[in-house]
Amino acid sequence: MRQPHHPQPDPVGEGQESVWDYPRPAIAEPTDRHILIRHRGATIADTMGAWRTLETSHPPTYYLPPDGIAMDLLVPNPQRSLCEWKGQARYWDVKIDGEMLEAVAWSYPDPTPAFRPIAGFIAFYPDPFDECLVDGEQVVPQPGGFYGGWITSREAGPFKGVPGSRFW
Repeated sequence: MRQPHHPQPDPVGEGQESVWDYPRPAIAEPTDRHILIRHRGATIADTMGAWRTLETSHPPTYYLPPDGIAMDLLVPNPQRSLCEWKGQARYWDVKIDGEMLEAVAWSYPDPTPAFRPIAGFIAFYPDPFDECLVDGEQVVPQPGGFYGGWITSREAGPFKGVPGSRFW
């Protein structure tokens, strides 16, 4: 069996944390960072009550409380997936001014015990939206299209999702 090749972590600058110092298995922790999502002039989410999940080689994924989300813009999507750490995810579409963004958010209605605090909270892929901000900084989507991590200047990589990272 082929052994995974782990890259050399990027240097960590002042005020940064390396995703290579994040734990495996993944964890969830509260954060007081200001999370803001806007699209087509509408505010989809605005909260300082999020949780973030951390896993080795991944930038943080932010799970937002329903009271910080314009829930009237979300439409349930039948898609499901399974996370080895969190359990079964359900997906959400976002509908704004007749535009339907399909399966751009997900939640865990009944997560595993270690992730109970994020039950019912909703995470968003940053890529389809005009603005996804953490403390006022526009995020960069985690590479690869599958993962939902949010990269800011606070995280040092390299990040899972780039070509060749499948076995990291």
